[in-house]
Parts: sequence; structure tokens; C-alpha cells
Amino acid sequence: MGLDDDIKHNAEDVKGKVKETVGDATDNERLQAEGVADQASAKIKKAGDDIKDAFTDDR
Repeated sequence: MGLDDDIKHNAEDVKGKVKETVGDATDNERLQAEGVADQASAKIKKAGDDIKDAFTDDR
């Protein structure tokens, strides 16, 4: 996985955490759900990159 991808996935995770927190604070269920979805998406992308790296690792 490239550093750019890692940064993008971490940024998406942070964005999701912020959305979820703001949604909780404002009782906005839609925003909270979007935040949870963003975090899940980032985790799936990270896992996919980790799997890809495992198969392309030249050890």
C-alpha cells in the first residue's frame, strides 16, 4: 500500500469519526450514520490494501 492510500484511508476514518460525533451532539441520526459508514468504508479499504500487500510482498 502506498503512503498516499494510507493517508486517504486515515483521513476518511477521521472524517467519519467527526461526522459521528457531530451527529451525536446534534441528535442528527443521518449524520451519525454517515460517520459510521465512512469509518467502515475506510476500514474495508485498509484491510483490502493489507491483503494486497501480503500477496505482493517480496520477502
